[in-house]
Amino acid sequence: MGKVIVVNSTPEETRMAIFEDKELIEIFVERSTSGHHVGNIYKGKTKNVLPGMQAAFIDIGKDKNAFLYIGDEAEPNSGAKNMDYTLSVGKDIMIQIVKDALGTKGPRATTNLTLPGRYVVFMPTVDYIAISRRIGNEEERNRLKELVEKVRPAGMGIIVRTMAEGKSEEDLHKDIDYLYNLWNALSARAKRANAPILLYRDVDLVIRIVRDYLSADVEEFVLDNREAYGRVCDLLKYTSPDLVSKVRLYEGKEDIFSHYSLGSELDRVGQRCVWLKCGGYIIIDKTEALTVIDVNTGKFVGSTKLSDTVFQTNLEAAKEIAKQLRLRDIGGIIVVDFIDMDKEEYKQAIIAALEDSFKKDRTKTNVLGFTPLGLVEITRKKARQNLESMLYSECPCCAGRGRVQSPETVVINIWRMMRRIMEGPRRQGGIMIQMHPLVAESMKSQGELSRMEQELGCSVRIEALAEMHPENFSILHDNEK
Repeated sequence: MGKVIVVNSTPEETRMAIFEDKELIEIFVERSTSGHHVGNIYKGKTKNVLPGMQAAFIDIGKDKNAFLYIGDEAEPNSGAKNMDYTLSVGKDIMIQIVKDALGTKGPRATTNLTLPGRYVVFMPTVDYIAISRRIGNEEERNRLKELVEKVRPAGMGIIVRTMAEGKSEEDLHKDIDYLYNLWNALSARAKRANAPILLYRDVDLVIRIVRDYLSADVEEFVLDNREAYGRVCDLLKYTSPDLVSKVRLYEGKEDIFSHYSLGSELDRVGQRCVWLKCGGYIIIDKTEALTVIDVNTGKFVGSTKLSDTVFQTNLEAAKEIAKQLRLRDIGGIIVVDFIDMDKEEYKQAIIAALEDSFKKDRTKTNVLGFTPLGLVEITRKKARQNLESMLYSECPCCAGRGRVQSPETVVINIWRMMRRIMEGPRRQGGIMIQMHPLVAESMKSQGELSRMEQELGCSVRIEALAEMHPENFSILHDNEK
């Protein structure tokens, strides 16, 4: 079984899963409420300029302004045209979103606009030709470059995508011609429209899958929505008729993700601990600035010597780490703490395994090697909200810490509050303390209740409330006799 793409479409969300040799390698979720803004082109209005940071905030008609870093816009040798990057408050500007809003940060934008097609990416603001690095044959690269040079509009840039490998001049010309006409339409609309306004919305997830993932190496593309299935077939009849036979409509009564046993896989995406086949495991923790991964031998004891056991665990962990970063779509800075290895050749083998595992990852990833502290640094491009943060929200109990105060700690906090109360005027009658059942159990088992009654000189009654937060408690005057 080669590569299979499975798509589940509902009014609330669209989910896509990609299998390679029956192994899940990628999951994407797009929800109708949050949407996907990467690729959208806006005519925005400059709201704030930060000269010291070479940046500006652009109003695009959303809750958060887009952040534009001018330093990225005219890099040396980029082929960028001479453009006026002097921004002032109130100035209109065409920008494209390159990174969705994440947390408190607004979307990231650029003025280097791109329009992706099936075989090429059209770049109206630059003047050069680039060929996908995934096309390794030098002769094919030269052929494609010559074809594009013949058909591209003068003064405009083209990136030839991996999908273009083996395609004819007619295929490329049709793609470029469509994108060129689309750009002319956008430009004309931008001149007439008042900012802020959306000029171009990138296609939805189903069509992006066809555009970016459906290629000759895909054995089957399965959808469970008849309308989406019809749109895909209509598009392919125009762009790639040879791929229509790979598209199939799933009409089973069982949910398509359950049919492909994807429910449990989705649950594992949120797990902190990932077990390896050898018995070792990795721990994945995320902070605001980076993701930290720790490798442990776990149950794996090996069969020869310690150094070999450590190396085998690290080697399997390297492959699993690459898989998990891709599966969870984790981006930014990643730091991996492999188990210490003495031999330099072992370290180089781990780096090689990571680099080899990332070759199939469509997202740009760099393995920077071991630091002096023995940690491996990795960077992975981050363009959108990762899967885990979309599926999960911060725990209302621990507020994202991953832990709550122990019952013993809460009991001590109760003592501290009781002594403060004892310093004030005393009331007649007893005291009732409301707390979580685990705290109540701890207080009773440690004999704290009788000790408290002796010290206070009054009766103390405990009320265990399951709905109470584990760290909270209430101290009340008890009128019950």
